[in-house]
Amino acid sequence: MNLIYYAKYIGFIHLINNQLYKSKYLTIFKRLGSHSVLALITLIVIGGATRVMEAGLACPDWPLCYGSFLPLNHMNLRVFLEWFHRLDAFLVGILILFKFSLSIIWKNKIPNWLPRTYSLLLFLVIVQGSFGALTVINLLDSYTVTGHLLIAFLLLISTISINQNLENDEIEEPLIWWRLLLLAPLLLTLIQSFIGVRLSSTWSAHICLSFNKQCFILNSHKLFAFPIAFSILLIFATAIYKRSLLNENWKYLSALIFLLVSQIALGVLSLKTNLNEPIFIIGHQLNASLFIAILTTLIFRNPFTKKGLNRSLNSQMVGINS
Repeated sequence: MNLIYYAKYIGFIHLINNQLYKSKYLTIFKRLGSHSVLALITLIVIGGATRVMEAGLACPDWPLCYGSFLPLNHMNLRVFLEWFHRLDAFLVGILILFKFSLSIIWKNKIPNWLPRTYSLLLFLVIVQGSFGALTVINLLDSYTVTGHLLIAFLLLISTISINQNLENDEIEEPLIWWRLLLLAPLLLTLIQSFIGVRLSSTWSAHICLSFNKQCFILNSHKLFAFPIAFSILLIFATAIYKRSLLNENWKYLSALIFLLVSQIALGVLSLKTNLNEPIFIIGHQLNASLFIAILTTLIFRNPFTKKGLNRSLNSQMVGINS
């Protein structure tokens, strides 16, 4: 009997050591993932500011700027925006390459899916860099600029999904219907963002506001605000009905409502000022990025708080006591 008790005790200690051993490595990836999300949101917003300030060709060459890493002799606001946008993109690439390298070195100590997922992120970074070069080579071609933003959003969504999967290693109740409900405004917001890029990169908004011509893109962009608003209100109402969802996700849901109201207000202010106030347009881009980030977090996070380690330890304790 003592041997059985001892064996269970050794198994319990091994479980604790194994969980703590793995959590040390996963904590590093979680922290790096959080930094990646902030860097990507900054990248998207600075890219929007570069577009609004018409600074996309402020550096006429690529990857350097006026033939140097730091073009102090040519530095002004537009050159700084384009230079800083490239610097942030470079740092994001280095950060993802670093995470991929760590996942290869620690592959026996982390989940099997992590190195494969980081290899996908690294591929997206390479594609993103290629699109960045093409935006300069093709002189800000509208489709190239739109593709550049698409890859940036895919990087943001992928990074957040990895972070949430690391946080929720054991999800007993994924609630597929809840994820599908959240997926609708995410897709609509992505479509609206792409239309917004087309709007700014083809000068359609200025032509529509000044000459009342080529208004289809602008009207489409405004139209998408209605189904997005309806879907967010539906999500909030569903969470209120399912009180447990509201209790666990109220911070994220409240942020969505705030961002929705402020996004509409910024869009109205941008049009009222005939798109002549960059701060409103840049704020509009920032809100869209945060909106996508929060929706992605809600989709991939565990909607209910579950402590997988505690459950495992408790079951082991029950076994030992028995």
